[in-house]
Amino acid sequence: MASVIKEKKIRISRVGKKPISIPAGVSVAIDGQQVALKGKNGSAALMVHPWVEVQQQDGAIKVNPRVLTNEAKYRAMTGTMRALLNNMVIGVTQGFQRKLVLVGVGYRAQAQGKVLSLTLGFSHPVEFKIPEGISIQTPSQTEIVIQGIDKQLVGEVAAKIRAYRPPEPYKGKGVRYSDETIILKEAKKK
Repeated sequence: MASVIKEKKIRISRVGKKPISIPAGVSVAIDGQQVALKGKNGSAALMVHPWVEVQQQDGAIKVNPRVLTNEAKYRAMTGTMRALLNNMVIGVTQGFQRKLVLVGVGYRAQAQGKVLSLTLGFSHPVEFKIPEGISIQTPSQTEIVIQGIDKQLVGEVAAKIRAYRPPEPYKGKGVRYSDETIILKEAKKK
């Protein structure tokens, strides 16, 4: 009886398999686990997890697991690092943007230098210090546009501003994302 040895196929996450194409005008520097990108909007750097190996080949960045096993944690980390590197490429070329809308009588926003001044129905104006790497514009008194090259930081700043006065469920007053849908509750009837 001949013994058949099956070769085990190593799987990688679907996201992790895709190479990240490097657009023109973006320079990539890989130094061990440190990956640095520089583009027209600025520069970004990421310390890649030790389980993941990053290589630059044929005008693209390839991400592979360092340990060849079918354990889910290695596949997941490969996909995560690939997604973070892709976000860095998009950030240094196009940048990220989040829009907030103020809904309510007397609700206003005004960007002044490195401070965003918000009037949200409190007895005092709310002063939000704009972090480094983020720019905030107020095209109108009820609109806030947050821009930056770091997707995580843009989202975090938008969430912090929204948290000052989240939309309430009866009239929808508050700070909301421009693409957010608020499901309004019906008021109690006597």
